This record gives sequence, C-alpha cells and structure tokens, in this order.
Amino acid sequence: MTDFTFTCTGVRADAYAAAPTLVFRLRITAAGDTRVHALALRCQIRIEPARRSYGPEEAEGLADLFGERGRWGTTLQPVQFAQVALMVPGFTGETETDLVVPCTYDMDIAATRYFNALEDGEAPLLMLFSGTAFTGAGGFRVEPVPWDREASYRMPVTVWRDMVEQHFPGCGWLRLPRDTMAELLAFRSRHALASWESTVRALLDAAAPARPAPPPVRIGSVPPRVTERTAT
Repeated sequence: MTDFTFTCTGVRADAYAAAPTLVFRLRITAAGDTRVHALALRCQIRIEPARRSYGPEEAEGLADLFGERGRWGTTLQPVQFAQVALMVPGFTGETETDLVVPCTYDMDIAATRYFNALEDGEAPLLMLFSGTAFTGAGGFRVEPVPWDREASYRMPVTVWRDMVEQHFPGCGWLRLPRDTMAELLAFRSRHALASWESTVRALLDAAAPARPAPPPVRIGSVPPRVTERTAT
C-alpha cells in the first residue's frame, strides 16, 4: 500500500466565486516516487477549538456552542466544518492541488458561529483524508488511501472575515421558516417598503415601547422661580 502524506500549505478566499468559498492549498506526497495515475479523495474538515485560547469577548460569543468557560474542560469538542470530494490528476512523487470548500454565513451552523465569534488569531483545523488511489508504474493498481491520513492547519481568522465581507459587506444573514418569510413579504408589500432592512426596522420601531409624553404646559402659567441662596 502506498504511503501518502498530506500537508496544507495555505488558504485564500475565492475572489470570483458566486458564494462564499475557501480554497486550501494541499501538498500530496507519495512515498518512494510512486507513480499515481489519479487520486479520488474525500476530505473531512473539523474545527479543533481546544487547540487555541480565547479572550473574554470571544468566550461570550462561544457560550451558546460550549457553555460557560468553567465547563469547557468537557464541552470544548471538535466541530464539523465541511466534507468535500476532490479528484487529483496523475503525478509522480509529489504534487500540489487546490481543495475548494463552499462555505455559508448561516448563523444556525455551528462552524459559522464559531468563526464569527473569533476576533483575531487563527482557527485550528484538522483535515481527515480517505479515498481511492490508482497507482502503478508498469501497470494499473487500485488501492485505498489509509484512513489515518490527516493534516493540521491553523487558518487565519482574517481569511474568513475577508471572505464574508466580500459577499455580505457590512451585513449579517438570517434564515427564517417559509411561512414566516411569506408573512414578512406580505407586510413589506402592504407598506410599500423598499428593502428588507426597512421592513425589519419598521417592525422593530412598532415593537419598541412608547416614550411617555411630556407634561402639558398651560398657557399663561408662570413657571416656578428658581432663587439662589447666598451663603452668609
């Protein structure tokens, strides 16, 4: 069985993708300069939250995922980020290729909430590989990629933030049930509101507690005189 080694050498946000997308650069090495006709890979990416420290504001933002900081000894478990497939063209010995990972800004997804809570630094990731290798110098052999192949990578938080800002500049993202969305659309149409922002703002303004009215001023009334008392 061919001994494969995987290394992640970098990551970037795809500037031309229609949706948020990260592109990880992978280096794949086949021991002994083995001739590889093709690799059909499966890659599972996990977040390893226990492998970094967190500031007070980050800890507050992660409370809904892991609970209070005092419980993190048992709750700071890996979080599933992505699972993607990759077909690697033929090579001998070593090659580099791109691993394209579609992302989401849906705040109901645990990985998105985790990345959003980080202020700076790096997000610790673990890539787990499996799949099928087609190898052989003078012939053709089919063999599995060992299940214990993995690669650690610390992704800069700025890469995630730049990707989100590219597709949602200055905005957040909210997922709603279909019937709730239909009611919001009907409300927007009835009030001829120009955008979803103005729709939500109108609802927030309507739900805000009314401010008490100032006391009435009687016409002709004399305001109380304020006298100064001098020290004797």
